[in-house]
Amino acid sequence: MIGNVKLGSRVLLAPMAGVSDRAYRELCVKFGAGYCVSEMVSSKALSFNSKKSEELMDISEYERPCGIQIFGDDPECMAQAAEHAMLNHPDIIDINMGCPAPKISSNGSGSALMRDPQLCGEIVRAVVKSCDVPVTVKIRKGWDDENVNAVEVAKICEQAGASAVTVHGRTRMQYYKPPVDYDIIRKVKRAVSIPVIANGDIDSAEKAKQVLEQTECDLIMVGRATLGNPWLFSQINTYIDDPDTELVFPTFEEKLDVMIEHIEAMVNYKGEHMALLQARKLVVGYFKGIRGAASLRNEAGRISTLEDLYALKEKALTVSSAC
Repeated sequence: MIGNVKLGSRVLLAPMAGVSDRAYRELCVKFGAGYCVSEMVSSKALSFNSKKSEELMDISEYERPCGIQIFGDDPECMAQAAEHAMLNHPDIIDINMGCPAPKISSNGSGSALMRDPQLCGEIVRAVVKSCDVPVTVKIRKGWDDENVNAVEVAKICEQAGASAVTVHGRTRMQYYKPPVDYDIIRKVKRAVSIPVIANGDIDSAEKAKQVLEQTECDLIMVGRATLGNPWLFSQINTYIDDPDTELVFPTFEEKLDVMIEHIEAMVNYKGEHMALLQARKLVVGYFKGIRGAASLRNEAGRISTLEDLYALKEKALTVSSAC
């Protein structure tokens, strides 16, 4: 449970810009994701009625429970963004305090908020007052190694009314490269009474169970490891329930069938031109670990129609069988 929202399982899909759109969230729910979050939405863009931002908040009934993630650095603007987001009836409002991207953090948003813990609290308090669903936050270990303050920020957010906190065990300056510090996540878990969600480098069922045990967390959130591999959710759910159960891994042809299902859904929601542009970086994930995949990557970067995608699938099957 997060507040009054019951989750479908203990493994959740992380919000990822350019990836976790409606089509991908629905796909991950199908494979066992217990909760999904939208791509991050700019509070300032919403104040200007950005059409793109509006589209990011489109939620279907199939993918519930689903949250909308907003970012910004002004409490009043964030509160207004939350009110705006509520028109799409999200189950949860999530506040991004962890994005390391320079275009976000250089403007004082995302992970930059962790340099001002009191502002974090003000933003949470304002958002909580503006909506009637649980409010959660996603933070990092801290800004850099000299400013590791995840415990402090989590406690302030809890006091301000947050219903849960997700912790990525790296600082902003580390981005995604060094090993994740799961000990800091455990410290956050022990410091607050709200649910804590562990995030970072969870790429297998075995790793998921290890992280749950090491961090003592209630839930885990996976992101990049699911790209081209939504089966990870069902594998983690199975392994958590019974580590002795044999895990099911898809064949290459099954992967490609799901790839087609994924991209066709994108086309249905966004139109062929936009969907295929975005799909170029996504289809590569379905080739990962397959012999002969390198020869397919250049072609993946040139697809522009569904017919191109179907042809790429057939070529991928041919290349794979020849290796």
